[in-house]
Amino acid sequence: MVIATPDSNQIEEEFVEAKNNWELEKLYVDLASTKGKALTPVEKKFLRGLLCGCSPAEIASIVYQSRSSSTVRVYLSNGLYKYIEEMLSNAAGYSVKVKNWSRVTYLLEKAGYKKYRFPLPATIIPKQVQKNQETELVKMQSTSIQDWGEAIDVSVFHGRTTELTKTQQWILQEGCRLLLLLGMGGIGKTAFSVKLAQEIQEQFDYVIWRSLRLSPSPEQIIEQLIQTLLPKSDTVISETIEGRISQLIDFFRNNRCLIVLDNFDAILASSDNYPTFTTSHQTIKNSFPPFLLPKIQYRPGYELYGELIQRVGESQHQSCLILTSREKTPEIAALEGLTLPVRCLRLTGLNQSESLSILKYKGLFNISEDKFRVLSEQYAGNPLFLKLIATTIQELFNGNIDEFTAQGTVVFGEIRAILDHQFHRLSQLEKHLMYWLAMNQNAVSVKQLQKNTIPGLSPRLSQRLILEAVDLLHKRSLIEQQASSFSQTPVLREYMIERLVEENLTLSEEQESYFLMSQKIFAAHLKNHIKQSRLNAEI
Repeated sequence: MVIATPDSNQIEEEFVEAKNNWELEKLYVDLASTKGKALTPVEKKFLRGLLCGCSPAEIASIVYQSRSSSTVRVYLSNGLYKYIEEMLSNAAGYSVKVKNWSRVTYLLEKAGYKKYRFPLPATIIPKQVQKNQETELVKMQSTSIQDWGEAIDVSVFHGRTTELTKTQQWILQEGCRLLLLLGMGGIGKTAFSVKLAQEIQEQFDYVIWRSLRLSPSPEQIIEQLIQTLLPKSDTVISETIEGRISQLIDFFRNNRCLIVLDNFDAILASSDNYPTFTTSHQTIKNSFPPFLLPKIQYRPGYELYGELIQRVGESQHQSCLILTSREKTPEIAALEGLTLPVRCLRLTGLNQSESLSILKYKGLFNISEDKFRVLSEQYAGNPLFLKLIATTIQELFNGNIDEFTAQGTVVFGEIRAILDHQFHRLSQLEKHLMYWLAMNQNAVSVKQLQKNTIPGLSPRLSQRLILEAVDLLHKRSLIEQQASSFSQTPVLREYMIERLVEENLTLSEEQESYFLMSQKIFAAHLKNHIKQSRLNAEI
């Protein structure tokens, strides 16, 4: 029999909150089995400290009131880290490494030691236990705070079952703390973000949904988050925006928060903010003019959004920030990975069954399979585009799809405006590649682009510039990848061809911009290509 000393009582009092979120006793037993004997009180104490998200320095400060973490680090490196690695490696069947203290909670959560509030089927829960769980659920719901802002109604939601299942697993089971929903305009990112948040809202203490469509400053958004999450906190709110971000991260560590920022691309720079260049006939004739290829970046004054998402992605916590955007920022590109806590889901078009459900919901019931297939493929399953053309067919063609397709116009109205918005955000080189890709029915590799992009001009663009431009277009959701090749959707290809023809009609011989000169060259190649492209579309 072990008699508890004052010191051991003190040990058990430290980091007790770990019991609330982790299967602590099971973890003690499993680690003891790996070690070959029971964990010592000190090892248990340090383990609880790690499970609370504390660094070795923070554990040393709490336990020993010392800034020196050397003792704690030795205990962890020579003991706990090894036991955890061996236990998880045996379970997984391959080598698992802790590497650093912040990875412990991620690995143990992935292994199933984190408690989740998933309700069990009532038929297998004893009545008394079921009653207790219902009481806890009511208590949890009554203390939960939700602020949905201007979130749209998704009571009618088409498809995306696979994507919803995948993202729920990422967030609830794999500890994803930063998720980017990426896709072109109209693809359904906003609706998906609301539906996903609704599906998992019960697993979080706080749910906040905000739109950045009107480009609120980072100070405004962070102030709104502070007011919602810390309305009556004893914490003194920092006067600096950086300090407030740190306070938010601390709150995310101690509470499960789900934050959604929609329309994130609204605070990113467009081509209007990029520098331009001019050149002369002699320069064009003798050498290839330099292209300025800007990176995806924030509008002036909005850079702190980058600091916020980088801190959320890098810091250890139990919350999740979801962003929707047409473009992927450099911070996310650097942090994301298939097995990392920062993930990106690229939303593409709906399948034919899901597309058909949209058209029927809009009132188009008598659709032949052939006509429906043409519409679905032409608009690449884009939900908003399908809704817009369904309305046009109803209002202007009395529901007659044959008359709509016979008039031959694919890109018009709001569809044109959406594509214009994304096109005008591009640099000159990106526009140039978009035109060239439109001339190819099949997917084109980067190597082919580097070889054939500038017909009739020499020397060609450097391979680096082509590669960087293709990478940017992919991050802007404007090209689709097939293995190592790239292509455009049919509706985007039609849009690019129309733009090229329209702009070529207004060219002047005196205009000296290289970009306009390249359009002239393209126009010569397009004369036969456009006819063939439209014939193929009709077939």
